[in-house]
Amino acid sequence: MKLIYMASPYAGDIEKNTEFAKKACHHVMNEGYAFFAPHLLYPTILDEHQPEQRQLGLDMGIAMLSRCDELWCYGDHISLGMHLEIEEAGRLGIPVRRVMEQENGFAIGRVKNNVPAEAPEQAMRMV
Repeated sequence: MKLIYMASPYAGDIEKNTEFAKKACHHVMNEGYAFFAPHLLYPTILDEHQPEQRQLGLDMGIAMLSRCDELWCYGDHISLGMHLEIEEAGRLGIPVRRVMEQENGFAIGRVKNNVPAEAPEQAMRMV
C-alpha cells in the first residue's frame, strides 16, 4: 500500500485547518492509500507556541517524508511549512500532487515533475 504524506495548512485557524486536514486524510484512505499527516500528530505532543518545539515537529515531519511514496498538498493555499515539504520532496525525487477541494469532493492533480538534487542538503530550519 502506498504511503501518502498529507500536507495542508495548519497555522492560523487551527480548529478549521485541523478539520480540513482530517477530511483530507479520509480522502487519502478512500483512494486506497495510507497517510502520514505530521501536523495532526506532532501538535498533540509538542507545544506549537514554543519555537523550538514547533521546529522539532517540522523537522520530524520532514524526516518522515523520505519514507513516503508521494506528497499530496491539499487546499488552495500553500503555507510556509508546505512549501518546505514541497522543496524537500523535489530534492528527494518524491512525486508531488496538488489536491483541490470541489463541491463533489477532491480533485487530484497530476504529478509535478521532480528532479532530485545531486547532493543532500542540510535539514531545513525556519529561523
